[in-house]
Amino acid sequence: MKLKYPVLALILAVVGCLTSAFAQVDYNFQTVKYRSNGATDEFTQLLGINNAGIIAGYHGASINKGFTYDMSTKQFFNENYPGSAQTQVIGINNLGKTVGFYITTNGETRGFQHNNGTYFNSNFPGTPFNQLLGQNDQVQSVGYYSTNTDGTAPDHAYIYDENAGAFELFVLPNSNGGAQATGINNSGQVCGFVIDNKNVMHGWLEIFGTITILNYPESTGTQALGLNNKGQVVGSYTDIAGNTHGFVYYVTTKKWQSVDEPDGLNTTIVNGINDNGVLVGFFGTTPVNTGFIATPQK
Repeated sequence: MKLKYPVLALILAVVGCLTSAFAQVDYNFQTVKYRSNGATDEFTQLLGINNAGIIAGYHGASINKGFTYDMSTKQFFNENYPGSAQTQVIGINNLGKTVGFYITTNGETRGFQHNNGTYFNSNFPGTPFNQLLGQNDQVQSVGYYSTNTDGTAPDHAYIYDENAGAFELFVLPNSNGGAQATGINNSGQVCGFVIDNKNVMHGWLEIFGTITILNYPESTGTQALGLNNKGQVVGSYTDIAGNTHGFVYYVTTKKWQSVDEPDGLNTTIVNGINDNGVLVGFFGTTPVNTGFIATPQK
């Protein structure tokens, strides 16, 4: 099928100020480290979660290896693109289909989809560097490409529609440093982040052609990294002291909640959220990263 790649026309809005106080969600946290044959890997990142509690992620600071993790049975299932040098599993939908990227033995980074044991390549035509970072239940994936083999900026954000075999590009204002699309829900809402000409990161959310720039209040940089079907966006921000915190942004009320894993204060990143409000992410400083699950208290 012929690939098409139209450019999305967008309207811009901005959200960043604090709103009035609201009842914040309390979470129960549990840490997760990859285990195999009795050995624990001290580098584990949890990146996406579906409504069944199946989590996408990877382990290994120097050589990345992908997996899915069942939070109910606490079992890991290895998932690595065949013949690859490295693999990261980034997103998972409610049908159990995963997306991510792998690095070939000659150093190219390629996006992939995995479903019931079958792998598919999904890469913007003619480009050597692609990453797929999220997927909904409507066979739409999001990610980005670079024209440079090493992935250096500028990055170009896109949606890939499997049914049409087509790419749609995002062109965001003030995105000289590039942009990435990181999450997509079943309504086709997309989140991501953009780097401006001053090398500052800003989160963004696209809803029906309108782009809202998301800046956590009083932060020096914001990344939107995932969203669910309930109007919640997650990601990370950097405070004025240079510390990293996770966040949940509530689209309807435009309210923010900062999130820190108790053992990962100032190094927390929230990367995924399901429709039950369960968060996944990681904390720490490479080469030690610990995955976590944050379940809302009832």
